[in-house]
Amino acid sequence: MSLERTLTVRVERISRQTPEILAFELAHPWGRALPGYEAGAHIDVHMPGGFSRQYSLARWSLSNAPSNAASSYVIGVKREAESRGGSASMHERVREGDLLAISAPRNTFALREEAGHHLLMAGGIGMTPLLAMAQALAARGASFTLCVFARSEEHLAFADALHSPALAPHLRLHLDQGGASQRIDLRALLAERTPDTHLYVCGPGGFMKAVREAAAHWPEDTLHAEYFAAPTDTNTSTGLPFTLRLAQRGISVAVAADQTAVDALHEVGIDIPVSCQQGLCGTCVVEGDGEGAEHRDFCLTGSERRHKVALCCSRAKGRELVLQL
Repeated sequence: MSLERTLTVRVERISRQTPEILAFELAHPWGRALPGYEAGAHIDVHMPGGFSRQYSLARWSLSNAPSNAASSYVIGVKREAESRGGSASMHERVREGDLLAISAPRNTFALREEAGHHLLMAGGIGMTPLLAMAQALAARGASFTLCVFARSEEHLAFADALHSPALAPHLRLHLDQGGASQRIDLRALLAERTPDTHLYVCGPGGFMKAVREAAAHWPEDTLHAEYFAAPTDTNTSTGLPFTLRLAQRGISVAVAADQTAVDALHEVGIDIPVSCQQGLCGTCVVEGDGEGAEHRDFCLTGSERRHKVALCCSRAKGRELVLQL
């Protein structure tokens, strides 16, 4: 597997946000600036036990003050009940003062400058990137609404930031265990769309599916999603064999039926960075004939898919796929 260059950070603070969610503040071990990032970005965290997971960055400090994007990173990690991997390692083995290897931030879930209004919809721990978006929008006086869906007040992560003077006027809170006045009707909320509104959604699989179904009539390029994992009913690897034509190199590379395009390229010595290998993070996206691709990713918009391809999961519609490599 090809990996991007890693950075070393120290775990400065760990804060319990809910019974299931811990927030980790990460800083440079010697106090230096970390690479800056835009709201919606995420990092890979390489943790004890050999696990690597992607976590979105919240533009917020555990000291209850707005975070300088270059001074520290904050991530939220939910402890999954059945986890024996990433979330269990972060909750059980990582302590304040520990050093961790991470990737530099990258962003496939950025705010759209053309939007006149931003509708942010967060389910559970999916609030992390949307919190950063809300804070960025509030700082520049942009029009937005932040809808947060949680089980109860006890299960509301980053509650102090949500109820801050900057965000509270824009917040709509849905509590599953609350009364009728504390619930949001998804279909009613998304039934009508003003022409300049863009929708951003992040959360568990069931929540993502419900939002996308309720917004099925929205133009594809106005709906932006960040997934935790590829939906369980998707096939991200196998299919018919095909050939990659690398336009800049003037060569072709065969891809077997049970092989990904990334693996085929690695076999002939062409290095393509990868991370999630589920079409989520955008690390392996390259320029190419997107209209000739069978897209299986969850990180590219409809317009991006016309000229880009996520090589860890996508394949050719026909016998050949042309890439600008």
